[in-house]
Amino acid sequence: MATYIELRKAFGNNRLKNLTESACIVAAMAIVAEDAGAPNHDNRLAWARRAFTNTTAVAEPVLKAMLAANKDLEIGDENTPGTILGATDAQVQPKVDAVIDLFATEG
Repeated sequence: MATYIELRKAFGNNRLKNLTESACIVAAMAIVAEDAGAPNHDNRLAWARRAFTNTTAVAEPVLKAMLAANKDLEIGDENTPGTILGATDAQVQPKVDAVIDLFATEG
């Protein structure tokens, strides 16, 4: 289980930030392609546009939410990545997808 200090340090982990930013762009493209009748589509589409124009700003809160949701996993460190810092693209994408609606809101 990650400590709160380890989670805070992970906010600045470049590898994890880059993975999250890339996953946000992939999610944004999937939202563009989703059916217009999908739940919360208009807000999700607005989020996707923000993801394309300011990826870093959009990804930062997504990373924090993703870390909080997975706090029970081992975090590891730069030398010995645990489940969180050693996450793969395939592991990160569904975690990012799962928190998008938290940020895809009006206003």
